[in-house]
Amino acid sequence: MPKCPAVSFHKKAAEHIPEALWPALGPILEQIGSLTQRIREYDRKLEEISKERYPETELLRQLEGIGPLTALTFVLTLEDPYRFEKSRSVGAYLGLVPATDHSGDRDPREKRISKEGDEMLRKLLVCSAHYILGPFGSDSDLRRHGQKIASRRGKNAKKRAVVATARKLAVLLHSLWINAEVYEPLRNTHRSGGQAA
Repeated sequence: MPKCPAVSFHKKAAEHIPEALWPALGPILEQIGSLTQRIREYDRKLEEISKERYPETELLRQLEGIGPLTALTFVLTLEDPYRFEKSRSVGAYLGLVPATDHSGDRDPREKRISKEGDEMLRKLLVCSAHYILGPFGSDSDLRRHGQKIASRRGKNAKKRAVVATARKLAVLLHSLWINAEVYEPLRNTHRSGGQAA
């Protein structure tokens, strides 16, 4: 089976199925085609809702890896961006910060992320972070941040990098929403380069 995008899989796969298997696999491919069409329709509806009712989602969609579903979920979950005094608080609100263990006289130990807040938005941000750090993500301060954490090696370095990128992504999305700024992917890199010169 040659590589193909998910949206055309049901068409391409049909060309490569042996005739003997068609009675068993044909109905499955039809279902896949039907589901693909329904997903496209839902995507269009999300686009319409975002543009008509929640124009602020366009600010968030400036970032590569943030689609209409993630932007809309972010806006609807946070509701009022001004309820957070600092953008950094958004990561904690969504459970993307390590929980700490305060027991007895010992120093606090970092544990896994707290997973407080909205689970769906947290998962969407983690998926976006995977995209940003993956092979299709373009160069940005956010990607470099995650790659730096992943390069430290150690146990679960890649997982920590994804969660750290998702947390930083939540902070960045909130900041863009509050300030209505144009997103500059390499803003911090250019700023530090300008100071060094």
